[in-house]
Amino acid sequence: MGLTKSEIFSAEQNHLAQLLKALAHPARIAILQEIMKANTCICGDLVTELGLAQATISQHLKELKNAGLIKGTVEGASVCYCINPETWQLLEKEIGNFLSAVKTTNSCC
Repeated sequence: MGLTKSEIFSAEQNHLAQLLKALAHPARIAILQEIMKANTCICGDLVTELGLAQATISQHLKELKNAGLIKGTVEGASVCYCINPETWQLLEKEIGNFLSAVKTTNSCC
């Protein structure tokens, strides 16, 4: 497998790509929607809600946490997850900047 040349891109481009990659799976979108719907930390309710195996959900939670989209805290024997508001605000800003860069006044195609 070839190496990616992420070093030739800006830090902002790499960060936005990392966040979007973490979002690019329907199970992760469903997990985030459940966390947002609860509007609080979720501890283990996701298996029942989503119908996925615990190991599958754990792997997706790990990816979301590594990207900084969610935070996790240990409470007894379980880990509770909630949205990381700082990352969400940054993501909203970066996606907004990215999407607003398109100028649709002159169609070239």
